[in-house]
Amino acid sequence: MKTKISIISVILILFSVVAFGQKNSVEDANNTIAKFKKEDPGISKFFNSAYGFAVFPAIGKGGLVVGGAGGKGTVYKGGSPVADVKMSQVTVGAQIGGQKYGEVIFFQNAETYNEFVAGTYEFAAQISAVALAEGVSKDAAYQDGLLVLTMSIGGLMAEVSAGGQKFKVTPY
Repeated sequence: MKTKISIISVILILFSVVAFGQKNSVEDANNTIAKFKKEDPGISKFFNSAYGFAVFPAIGKGGLVVGGAGGKGTVYKGGSPVADVKMSQVTVGAQIGGQKYGEVIFFQNAETYNEFVAGTYEFAAQISAVALAEGVSKDAAYQDGLLVLTMSIGGLMAEVSAGGQKFKVTPY
């Protein structure tokens, strides 16, 4: 049992170091946008019509009862990068494992966008992310002015947990 806890602890630490140690790069964000569009070409309508969006090329996540996630990204307005953003998350519940994923948050209107970039923003627990797959954009819809799409990069995690994402935006 101690060995399993040690292994999982190491995994959590590695995901945290990778997520927060990554360098924020507009180029990485642009490459992530291209990957999302390749996975589901229909997603282009959200990139074209959203008031703004935030792109996280790689979020690391891990947990064993208590979990955490984090990553760095770029905020866009009118298709141009305007700010850096850091995401952190703490979760509690039945969970084990680790994973890495990309995430895009679309802002439907100026009000939602301005709340997000005003400084520190936190998702309510009821905001849910949609896992990207070909054709998913046909049924994807904004919820409270937000649409969150994720794309798995790797890892394996099982969880039934609660916790919201927190964001800190730093304008250029």
